[in-house]
Amino acid sequence: MKSTTVDRHIGLLNLAKTLSFLVVFVAGVVVGMTASSQINRYFVSQAKLYFYSNMNNHFSAMQIPNPALRNCSSEANLTHGFSDNELFWRASMVPRRAEYPFKRVPKVAFMFLTRGPLPLMPLWERFFEGHRKYFSVYVHALPGFELNVSMHSAFYKRQIPSKVSWVEESANLGPGIDVLQWLRVMDRGCMSFQSVEWGTVALAEAERRLLANALLDFSNERFVLLSESCIPIYNFPIVYKYLINSDYSFVESYDDPSRYGRGRYSRNMLPNIKLYQWRKGSQWFELSRELAVNIVADTKYYTLFKKYCKPSCYPDEHYIQTFLNMFYGSLNANRSVTWVDWSMGGPHPATLGAANITEGFIQALRNNGTVCPYNSEKTSVCYLFARKFAPSALEPLLNLTSKMLQGVLGEILVQGKQPALSIMAAPGGF
Repeated sequence: MKSTTVDRHIGLLNLAKTLSFLVVFVAGVVVGMTASSQINRYFVSQAKLYFYSNMNNHFSAMQIPNPALRNCSSEANLTHGFSDNELFWRASMVPRRAEYPFKRVPKVAFMFLTRGPLPLMPLWERFFEGHRKYFSVYVHALPGFELNVSMHSAFYKRQIPSKVSWVEESANLGPGIDVLQWLRVMDRGCMSFQSVEWGTVALAEAERRLLANALLDFSNERFVLLSESCIPIYNFPIVYKYLINSDYSFVESYDDPSRYGRGRYSRNMLPNIKLYQWRKGSQWFELSRELAVNIVADTKYYTLFKKYCKPSCYPDEHYIQTFLNMFYGSLNANRSVTWVDWSMGGPHPATLGAANITEGFIQALRNNGTVCPYNSEKTSVCYLFARKFAPSALEPLLNLTSKMLQGVLGEILVQGKQPALSIMAAPGGF
């Protein structure tokens, strides 16, 4: 009996020990899990803190290639600081939605390629007067030249950043020499200068730079290239209607079998550009927005021209002309809207001065017997602009505008859709 009681006490003692052990074990597990949770939370929070801290430091240290890419008001800000690569990349963007999220009036971009001053600017000011919402102006001049005009001028703050300068090579070059005849291109890589003549790739690059800057404004629908020696030969409403309502661009592009055409072709352009695709034409173009974007976005074919269209091959007479012929011929009218006088012969057109400017002369420019296609119709209005005019032509041209270039010109034949702007000129303007 006594032995049984002792055994029972021993059993209860062992059970108590076991229960105590289990309690301690469970308590340890609970404490351990709680501690582990706190530790994990601590280290996770520290890791997050470290991660976000480093991410913030990383983004703070990141150098955005050009902050202007995030915020560009194209109409007001032409001093955007873009490199050419950034500029062409931005200008190549095309919205995929047809509608615009803002009120938009289609505009014509007038792009002036000049060495510096614009001696015929007062004539253009009169041409633009009263039509501010329907046009944009862009001026590409030599580095170092600053266009200084009144804040009320259509040219105010319309000079784009340029990488190319054009200068007279000697004191013998008179005022009749314009942007096409002598150029000086800056080698940006080593800051040296390379002398080049009229028609080199420097001119084609300046044209593309003008196009790219004008494309930054989504309201620009048509793009016309002009020089400091160009004049308009119709009033603004006629020019606007003619261009905005056109189904085609106006780039002269033809096959010239002579040494001045096919003779400038380089077989190094094979297989991408073949001889039968090679074209020549006037550098004074007018483009739709669609074609302007495609030209600025092109790197493949333009690179070939930069590399192989030299020294006697002039890219400004061949690149756009060949490119459009290869891919967009059906969208091109194959003619220029800028009249040039080649009757004197030689490598450069005639320069016209004060003695040439008469009422009959301007009428002859308009009604020269030429008939050309305009959309699906025929018209005698084939030219909207003319060149080359010397500074001395300014005064007689201004004297003619009040009598010649106002409202009565509205009866010319221009077929197509109804214009957004009346064909009649505003009083006091062209």
